[in-house]
Amino acid sequence: MLKGFLIGLVFANGFEWVAHKYILHGTHRTGQPRFSPIPRSMKSHWAHHREVRTASFHDVGYVEGISNWRTKNEIVSLAIVAGGASLAFYPISKGMVLASLYSAGNYYYIHRRAHLEPEWAKGKIPWHYDHHMNANQDANWCVTKPWFDYLLGTRVISSADLQEKNPLGIALPKPLSIWLSDKVNRVFPAKWVEQPQTLTTQ
Repeated sequence: MLKGFLIGLVFANGFEWVAHKYILHGTHRTGQPRFSPIPRSMKSHWAHHREVRTASFHDVGYVEGISNWRTKNEIVSLAIVAGGASLAFYPISKGMVLASLYSAGNYYYIHRRAHLEPEWAKGKIPWHYDHHMNANQDANWCVTKPWFDYLLGTRVISSADLQEKNPLGIALPKPLSIWLSDKVNRVFPAKWVEQPQTLTTQ
């Protein structure tokens, strides 16, 4: 059960990356609008980006709740994905089913809180703050944890104060965080908007 749950968490993070990049942002096409297999979700997401960029990372949609079409769209989408993943994983692993349900709920909690409490977001999920407020909004695809952004080379850090303590994005003892950051950055280095003079692990 535990093994399946952990595998499910990794799968969910990978799905976050893929869905955010290809469904919510859409694929660039020369001389044409971006393509998304779910245009309504892409429309909702870009409206979310515009709101966040003009409101210092806040999104009033989360205050309004399901009466806001973007918030409702996000909740319905997460429910569909979690339900579909649960049905697919049920014959394979109950742990993966549990991870699917947990990940959908956790995604909504993290994303909602981040856009209601920007200072909390800066400290807890700086990669997502960078996704919205960085010069390049087509990067930093993960929301809950930055795992696949490191694996796939899409973690772009805008400033030292928005560098997570370690690439796992979880609280670890400082010596372990330093060791892990060093090892991961040798193989999967994060990119920087401007390389700082001295890099320090927070």
